[in-house]
Amino acid sequence: MKKENIQEMFRLLCKQNPEPKGELNSVNTYTLLVAVILSAQATDAGVNKATEKLFKIVDTPEKMVKLGLEKLKDHIKTIGLYNSKAANVIEMSRQLIEKHGGQVPETLDDLTALPGVGRKTANVVLNIAFGHPTIAVDTHVFRVSNRTGLAEGANVEVVEKKLDKVIPAEYKRHAHHWLILQGRYTCKARKPECARCIISKLCKYKGKTS
Repeated sequence: MKKENIQEMFRLLCKQNPEPKGELNSVNTYTLLVAVILSAQATDAGVNKATEKLFKIVDTPEKMVKLGLEKLKDHIKTIGLYNSKAANVIEMSRQLIEKHGGQVPETLDDLTALPGVGRKTANVVLNIAFGHPTIAVDTHVFRVSNRTGLAEGANVEVVEKKLDKVIPAEYKRHAHHWLILQGRYTCKARKPECARCIISKLCKYKGKTS
């Protein structure tokens, strides 16, 4: 995609939603990290429903360790892969206490060294909690990037690197939020709603719907 078209794409997305927000509920940086870990292969709505009561009683790694594995499982059992996710959250919390004084670290390397924290999860936390201009590539961002021609690639790491290179600096802080929302509500997997898409005229997708 041409540089001027990319600039126009993000200008339009910014105009539509100047301050996009993540849709996972949290009460602090630690609970955000937990929520993002739980959201892998699950919907934000499903995670929010499961954590509504949990985050009222657990908002620190110390409280999570005290809660324990089995009680955590009871809270999140409606979420897919809850057994492995619960184990990761408990061990992640222990490591935060032992290695980081109970605080969520602010570097990609430290975050991805924690159980259950991949590159996407780390980038989401760095972006939302710490304001870093990181690009978190989930299925929505991957789809929109490839369909539009913004950043085409066969895997998420390739797409992430391309996005980091082509997105104008002034839009990078919120870029992945705009692309997530675009993919979730407009550029849907099965049937994109091209007729109401504000960036349709810039999109290179050959299967546009009317």
